[in-house]
Amino acid sequence: MSHTAWSPGVHRDDPTVLGDRAANAARRLAQWAGGNGGVAQLARFLTAGGVANLAYALLFLALAPLGTQPANLAGALASSALANELHRRLTFRAADRVDWWSAQWAGGGLALTGWAASSLGLAALAASGATTGATTEVVLVLAVTASIGLARFVALRWVFRPRAVRTA
Repeated sequence: MSHTAWSPGVHRDDPTVLGDRAANAARRLAQWAGGNGGVAQLARFLTAGGVANLAYALLFLALAPLGTQPANLAGALASSALANELHRRLTFRAADRVDWWSAQWAGGGLALTGWAASSLGLAALAASGATTGATTEVVLVLAVTASIGLARFVALRWVFRPRAVRTA
């Protein structure tokens, strides 16, 4: 028997009550995040960006022995392609309006700015003579790309916006 609210004879720590509350909260969160408003899009954007940044970090750490710049370039290319596709399909739900190539072109141009800024940051860190590890370098790159993320969100929101249907 499932209880969604406290009632006499049912302990508030009863797993069925807690499970129902968690399920209801998850359902409300999914409905909210599934909306088309700016806040819901931002939440999906941050989630997709988090997934892409995790992919970047793993690839960077795996390739760091080859050098920070090659690892940064490989991570930036792979994570940008992943992020662009996640944003096209999930964040902005534009798969029916924007093809893969257009999304990569628009998002890739923005990612190029992030890659250039992160490369400069890594070069400055190396020039400083500070002894750092790959983890510090990943944190630096993620901080730079996070700061560029807001502009990317605004730009992609414009690129992936629904288009008005033209009538003849």
